[in-house]
Amino acid sequence: MKRPVFKRFGELTRLPAAFWLLVTCLAASLLFMLFQGGKLASMLFITMTFLTVYLLSGNWSGIRRVQGTRKLTNASVEAKLEAGQSLQIQLGVQLPGYWPVPYVMIKDQLIRQNGEESVFEGSIVPDWKRRGEFTYSTPPLRRGYYRFGETECLTEDIFGFFQHKGRLDLQQPITVYPQTVTIREWAQFHQMLKGMQHHSTATSAHRETTQINGVREYIYGDRLSRIHWNATAKTGTWKSKEFERESLPKTIVLLDRTARAYRDAAEFELAVSVAASLFRYGTGREMSLGLLSIGKEFTYFEPKHSQHHYKEIVKHLVGVDADGYQSLSQIMKERSQDWPAGSLIVLISPQKGSAMLQMFQQMALLQMKPCHIWVHTQADQALGPQGVEHISSHEDYIKAIRSQGYMGYEVSQLTDLPNLLGGAKRYA
Repeated sequence: MKRPVFKRFGELTRLPAAFWLLVTCLAASLLFMLFQGGKLASMLFITMTFLTVYLLSGNWSGIRRVQGTRKLTNASVEAKLEAGQSLQIQLGVQLPGYWPVPYVMIKDQLIRQNGEESVFEGSIVPDWKRRGEFTYSTPPLRRGYYRFGETECLTEDIFGFFQHKGRLDLQQPITVYPQTVTIREWAQFHQMLKGMQHHSTATSAHRETTQINGVREYIYGDRLSRIHWNATAKTGTWKSKEFERESLPKTIVLLDRTARAYRDAAEFELAVSVAASLFRYGTGREMSLGLLSIGKEFTYFEPKHSQHHYKEIVKHLVGVDADGYQSLSQIMKERSQDWPAGSLIVLISPQKGSAMLQMFQQMALLQMKPCHIWVHTQADQALGPQGVEHISSHEDYIKAIRSQGYMGYEVSQLTDLPNLLGGAKRYA
């Protein structure tokens, strides 16, 4: 029977000091009126009563039942952005009730997938309909998945005695994709195709398999066997089967996610952006591209050509981190046994030196075509374990790769990638 009493006493002790000060002043004015009497005492008690009612009624100001909406003014409903872009946000607030609210302090949170929080604060003055808008812009966002946390709304009385809080739960996911550039042509890749005794690049790139890849609009002249009858019946328009196209050779992109290989986060972001740009190019050219993401956990996508395949790879690239710890050469030795002969292996990595050249030689023995896209953001120094001979100059390293018949490119800025693959920059 005593526990409820103790519980209520505990709740009373948690009340703010301003509440007890207000109660004390009201009690003092009441005692002054009872024992002293007179007009002064009565006016003082009436004033304190009205003041107390006003201050305590703020607990029912409506801020706890605040309603609101969030609008992204520079993004689509799905909130898809590229890395480096800012997000402009408009937060609308509606306060129910009638208690006068002089202003509302707003605190909004944007949380990244790794737990990083960005807090945005501001204030609004509600209009006569008790509505207001808070607009702000985020700094340039990094690649990754984001979500909004709870939005905190706070107001005070005109004397600043009591604070009243409300919360808005406006969950909205945001995906920030890797930054990409448009690659018009990969000259050396298509020259390699012609050198492999194919009749023509276009013929081999458009040869169809028997694997159904999806449904497309009917094109006049399509054979009757290509008609997709189920899709035609559901949509009411003619639909044809879309078959997966061959791309010879199969191309596998290797993204090196070894933690110790990257100097900083910007260098890893450059590697991810290069990979995303290659897949964007390959999808537009109907190439069969695969991905081996070498990190703490291995993720492998078979070489295919489809929009769903492309979306799955980009979705993976959004969330990857440089968290690998195993030797790249050992991983390549184990994985390369499963790849078909004639495959083009595109390695995106900041590592270089004699060990990399030896790894490319082992690939060549397996009748594969290695290609190294060497990414870096600073002046290069020799990398790798002590005791191993290195090629200190990046130009010498690229020359050494190309002298052995392999493709090699040095990328220090993402904007240089289209010119490099198009053949604008060469090392003799």
